[in-house]
Amino acid sequence: MTRESLRVLIFGAHPDDPDFSAGGVAALYARQGHTVKMVSLTNGDAGHHEMGGAPLAWRRRAEAAAAGAALGVEYITLDIHDGALLPTLENRNLVIALIRDFQPDLVTVHRPNDYHPDHRYASQLVQDASYMVTVPNVVSHAPHLRTMPVIVHTWDHFQKPYPFQANVVVAIDEVIEQKVDALHCHTSQVYEWLPYNGRYLDEVPADPAQRRAWLHQRYDARLRRAADLYRGQLVEQYGAERGAQVRYAEAFEACEYGSPLTAENRNRLFPFFG
Repeated sequence: MTRESLRVLIFGAHPDDPDFSAGGVAALYARQGHTVKMVSLTNGDAGHHEMGGAPLAWRRRAEAAAAGAALGVEYITLDIHDGALLPTLENRNLVIALIRDFQPDLVTVHRPNDYHPDHRYASQLVQDASYMVTVPNVVSHAPHLRTMPVIVHTWDHFQKPYPFQANVVVAIDEVIEQKVDALHCHTSQVYEWLPYNGRYLDEVPADPAQRRAWLHQRYDARLRRAADLYRGQLVEQYGAERGAQVRYAEAFEACEYGSPLTAENRNRLFPFFG
């Protein structure tokens, strides 16, 4: 490949969060030969209505690994309990070591204001780690970084204390089927727990062969939302003709912590617009 090789670290609170928020760009990076790692900070062992504990954690770890394979990236789950992620010193040091060991150019994570406490604390942990990754005497077993990575937040719809502000919007039409394939791997979530919790379990096809098509249809409006919300930026980034035709996109907001996202490094870190 002719472009500089990038290293992209995608954090989520639960197995399936990285896929929903950044599965499209993960696939795009992988297609260009960049190195991507998805990390779920919890093992997902509470995310079900009929099973839990270690059997669910094992199941979700296998689902995440399969989703990573569908996207062409590495996908790991940590062993912190679902619903119990806290911004403790121990967890911060764990995140610092993860970032240092991977040495990312770019990190993505939830915003710090979100309905789920695990999402909020995943964001806080990454923000708290952002400067500390450069401090040699913190987590000294993992060699410190000389430069902080750029950190961006993934899209959400929450309005308070302020709504999401998109700094980068990436068209993912060419990889949307890969993103749905990754979500399809999370059987315990997209066909069981989320439909149960959302009270639409009766809509899920009993025939496994019909589920993949149903999943795309069910989530189509959600998958299109960023493109519809940020059409102006898509036109600005891709040109009038292509920008108007984009159906699916993922959006990212620059985090004030870490190295700044600038006009100079944006196209290097998001090499999708030229």
